[in-house]
Amino acid sequence: MSHSAFTIPENLGIAIVAPGGYPPDEAALERAIALLAQQGCVVHNYYSPEDKYQRFGGTDNARAAQLHAAVDDPDVQIVMALRGGYGMSRILPMLDLAGLAASGKLFVGYSDFTALHLALLAATGAASFAGPMACSDFGLQAPSDFTQSHFWQCLTGATHTVTVATPNNPAIEVEGTLWGGNLAMLTHLLGTPYFPQVDGGILFVEDVNEHPYRVERMLLQLLHAGVLARQRAILLGDFSSYRLSAYDNGYDFNAMLQYIRARVATPVLTGLPFGHITDKVTLPVGGQCRLISQKNTFQLTLTGYPVLAS
Repeated sequence: MSHSAFTIPENLGIAIVAPGGYPPDEAALERAIALLAQQGCVVHNYYSPEDKYQRFGGTDNARAAQLHAAVDDPDVQIVMALRGGYGMSRILPMLDLAGLAASGKLFVGYSDFTALHLALLAATGAASFAGPMACSDFGLQAPSDFTQSHFWQCLTGATHTVTVATPNNPAIEVEGTLWGGNLAMLTHLLGTPYFPQVDGGILFVEDVNEHPYRVERMLLQLLHAGVLARQRAILLGDFSSYRLSAYDNGYDFNAMLQYIRARVATPVLTGLPFGHITDKVTLPVGGQCRLISQKNTFQLTLTGYPVLAS
């Protein structure tokens, strides 16, 4: 199906899985399924409202089974997370990561789904996609054209370019493996077999509902663990929905950023349109990235990741 900025392969099979939370609003899932169908996709929904367990989209066994079933379905090309929340790291030991990587499916999600991106990269070197999810993006009352366009362009093109207009970033030109995702998930997996050892990479991070001091604490953990020094650049996505108080006494996100930049030798850039926001780009975790940053803009040229067969 052709849109102004992208072409979706006909009868594309998309599996929706719930490896983390269940939808707070079941109607959002229905809207997502309807939109994907309207775009010409054939949707295979592996989540069922009756299966939800505690705060999860099913028991640990059931959620792992959803992923494996989606991977085993020959009519599925994309496996998309229903939403984030929490729960992916609980099921990592139950997943056949080598089988997931060998399947050739494209795995898409962000937030809690970061755990799968990192585990796949660490265990197999396979690339997956930090990108939109069923409920959080496709299921919005007014889905973002920006998000849709970047998503389909990235998954259907061997090269994808992201250009960002943002001031006060260092001027650099670097290349390396693009990796990262949700900052809490990154620090959560540090020191485990699911944390990729990436040297000379370009690390991107985002988070939501985390006060700047918590963001600083997590970045310092990655710094003290030697992770940040091994990167060529660090890209900060969206950090929002936190509350400052009188007690912060002038300590805000900019104060935190200044503190981190003074202690981290690796260039730290801000303004990446990625995270818990309506307009987000899609980023191949484990793909290759060329980053050129100038005074008021930076550009990512993304290559070396799997794409949909046309």
